[in-house]
Amino acid sequence: MNMLDPNSTQQRIAAQTLAFKVAAVQMASGPNVMGNLNEARRLIEMAAAQGARLVVLPEYFPIIGMKDTDKIAVREQAGIGMIQSFLSETARKHKIWLVGGSIPLEAHAPDKVRSACLVYDELGEQVARYDKIHLFNLDLGNEHYHEARTIEPGDQVVVVDSPFGRIGLAICYDLRFPELFRAMKNVDIIVLPSAFTETTGKMHWEVLVRARAIENLAYVVAAAQGGYHISGRETHGNSMIVDPWGRVLDRLSRGSGIVIADVNPSYLSSLRASLPALSHRTL
Repeated sequence: MNMLDPNSTQQRIAAQTLAFKVAAVQMASGPNVMGNLNEARRLIEMAAAQGARLVVLPEYFPIIGMKDTDKIAVREQAGIGMIQSFLSETARKHKIWLVGGSIPLEAHAPDKVRSACLVYDELGEQVARYDKIHLFNLDLGNEHYHEARTIEPGDQVVVVDSPFGRIGLAICYDLRFPELFRAMKNVDIIVLPSAFTETTGKMHWEVLVRARAIENLAYVVAAAQGGYHISGRETHGNSMIVDPWGRVLDRLSRGSGIVIADVNPSYLSSLRASLPALSHRTL
């Protein structure tokens, strides 16, 4: 489920040479969990109908409340709950791998949650869990965000073996910490559920997403919240899929929808052979 030997994994998936479709879902979630799940269901169905085999939901897809503590009221125990059942059933129904953005799970502290990214395979089985490590903090003008007040951080780098290669898991603010992605050790795809603010996103989002793709010679599937929320929050959107050369293959600026693109393992292998930067690391 977690860190695997990259050499044995690469050997096992060497036969995977055909391109396949991946999709990122963009939403503007609100405080109603059921309403958000229904919207996520609609968009996942859209992605699956277009042939996506791996679908990524955005951070906080089940709830962006009127206040930060609202997510504590709907947190779930690991393995039990409406949100987790939704993810499992939806993955199984469409026979896709589904990356469940982030959902609030129980923490050690009673007044906090773990912001957990759960991955389900095509049978609806949970195959990985990543708890967000880096917690967003911003005091800029009228904007104030302090995730550490309601979220308990994780401490484990998580990579999951899949039919599509090695998938590295990260969430939003993690994007600013390149050492996390280096610790993933030669991943093929990075998934990045996010809810970047408009203030930071308009300057930094695309630059950082493309940088992580280029640095790691990996595809990045970045699924974002995008638009105005009932709480008054504004998120940047611009969900995108970026190839390992840094090209943006598809993008959605604002509003609910999907972005979809082909991941080509042969292209990835040829780039890494032509520019073997990952093998040139000395630190």
